[in-house]
Amino acid sequence: MKISENTAISMPMRNLLSILGATALGVWAYFGVIERLNNIETRATLFEADLLKAADQKPIDQEQYMLLEFTASQLEKVTTEMESMMNNRVNIDFLRKQVDKLQTDVEHLKDKVRANGNN
Repeated sequence: MKISENTAISMPMRNLLSILGATALGVWAYFGVIERLNNIETRATLFEADLLKAADQKPIDQEQYMLLEFTASQLEKVTTEMESMMNNRVNIDFLRKQVDKLQTDVEHLKDKVRANGNN
């Protein structure tokens, strides 16, 4: 059997249109899938670029972060000092009472010495 451009094919027109329609549908579906994959890949690439850009710290951000860290450390120092001062308040009150008692005792002793000295 010799095939050339003049070779005739005997086929019903319905079958020929079905084959052409199936081929067109296959090509359309293939390019739809490729377009969807390209779209998803482009979005992923843009999202990654935006994420990397957002992750970069600008000098202002770094300065604010350092200022925040410094302020936090100062706050911790002040809090620690305040807590120690609360304990000092108790100690000061205790010592004040002891001094008042000592002054009272000294006054009583002075009175006794004066009383004994006058006798």
